[in-house]
Amino acid sequence: MNSISPNLNIMIKACEKASKVIIRDFGEVENLQVAKKGPRDFVTKTDKRVEEILIEELTKAKKNYSFITEESGKIENKDKDKIWIIDPIDGTTNFLHGIPHFAISIALKIENEIKSALIHDPIKNEIFFAEKNNGAYFNNHRIRVSNKSDIEDCLFSSNPEGLKTIYPNLNIRNSGCTALDLAYVGSGRLDGFFHNKINLWDIAAGVLIVKEAGGTTNDFSKYKENNINIRAASTNIYTKMMEKLSNF
Repeated sequence: MNSISPNLNIMIKACEKASKVIIRDFGEVENLQVAKKGPRDFVTKTDKRVEEILIEELTKAKKNYSFITEESGKIENKDKDKIWIIDPIDGTTNFLHGIPHFAISIALKIENEIKSALIHDPIKNEIFFAEKNNGAYFNNHRIRVSNKSDIEDCLFSSNPEGLKTIYPNLNIRNSGCTALDLAYVGSGRLDGFFHNKINLWDIAAGVLIVKEAGGTTNDFSKYKENNINIRAASTNIYTKMMEKLSNF
């Protein structure tokens, strides 16, 4: 693989530090399932703590960069056109129920373009990353979107609304983690993903991974940051998927 940029290196190190907290706390969630109070407050604390660590580590390395995050919203620093976009735990409902399917997502946007992306699944120890014009990778191996051309052979993921409205005989899942859905499209595990009314931090990293893996996404820049309709698929399937989604 091509050597990774200093920025991506910073992102990986920040994720590695934050993932220790996630792994430790995820081990606790099981004990809390049977407690009267339940794990919700605990998971919210984990979410906030992970975000704090990510912000701390990224700021140490790049003290003037700004942030858009799930928990803290916008943090404007000197560099307003260099922005870290962070989702500390995408898939908190899965986390809450002890289901090991969630991820840390970090993207770096420079002058309105996503330049670097990282999606880290700490429990499966899987890292997906991409850099603009430098390809997409899974645990250091180059990845490509699937090359299926028959939509009947494909597997898609969406949200509950997507499951309800989509053409009935497509294979479709709702995994509860957008970041991993997009990473899976990039690595060919899924063939397409579509979701309405979603946040920028859920998709910023995944979109670059899909594109750098040779896939296609819609242009989400025309949407508000907290109300994005996203479409992503392998290039072979994208048009066919969009035809099915005409009413979605």
